[in-house]
Amino acid sequence: MKKLSLIISVYNEEAVLEKFYKAFCSIEQNLEYGGGGYELIFVNDGSTDASMNILEVIAQQNKNVRVISFSRNFGHEAAMIAGIDHAAGDVIICMDADLQHPLECIAPIMAKFEEGYEVISMVRTSNKSAGAIKNFTSRAFYRVINALSDQVKLEENASDFFAISSRVADVLRTNYREKTRFLRGYVQSVGFRKTTLEYTAAERAGGASHYTLKKLMNFAISTIVGFSDFPLKLGLYAGAVSFLAAVIFAISALCGFREYKVILAAVNVLFAVLFLLVGIMGEYFSVAFAELKNRPIYIVEKEINSGHCV
Repeated sequence: MKKLSLIISVYNEEAVLEKFYKAFCSIEQNLEYGGGGYELIFVNDGSTDASMNILEVIAQQNKNVRVISFSRNFGHEAAMIAGIDHAAGDVIICMDADLQHPLECIAPIMAKFEEGYEVISMVRTSNKSAGAIKNFTSRAFYRVINALSDQVKLEENASDFFAISSRVADVLRTNYREKTRFLRGYVQSVGFRKTTLEYTAAERAGGASHYTLKKLMNFAISTIVGFSDFPLKLGLYAGAVSFLAAVIFAISALCGFREYKVILAAVNVLFAVLFLLVGIMGEYFSVAFAELKNRPIYIVEKEINSGHCV
């Protein structure tokens, strides 16, 4: 008898929450929960619109609904790990509230768990609402991290839509508590028996994406820092190239070479490489500093369980 915990992260999603809940209710009777029942855990990530009011109404209507509300916005990754921390299910599925992650995939996911899998990564085959640039950068991100990382090879286009067993959730609760997180990467790196399922991302049911290009770039940089130390080794390669260039210019000077424009250009390039390496080191120091401060990943302001505030 497997209990299902469905975790939905929410940040200013007043336009889609009622649609999401209505869509879930329409498939609820068709799902096989293994006789263990289910719980819907909505994690309100510091929304400033009417999202929390809508969630309170939903919680009053359904005894299986739980709401965890943060004291402020801590980010999507924090919302997912908070849901995992509070989940009581044998099978835990993380997804977004905008209906881009199809609810119809829940039944195939549960079937995979019946086959003995403990980690299921949902691989997006296409994204109808994303433009060509976003789709290209998404593919490029996975290829870059796979090329740089010697720790884990990620499934291309794997999303924040994934499912794990309670045993995997215990590992994430206990050991993967970094302040700078890439949860879908952790899920794929913990081991256990895993598989993938493909899905097509639908159009957003309402509202707009909260991921700006700047946020995506910062996220990509922090992920590379968290999963690879290769950028730190660039200093060794740059030093070797610089030494070789210095030897070449020294020999050229002894032979009467006086083309100072070439020398100045080379010096500028070397300084650019130096500052790049300093910036890379700064990113690693920033991650280490965040861990040293050991501030909480999230702070819960209110919890609603079966319509009762905690």
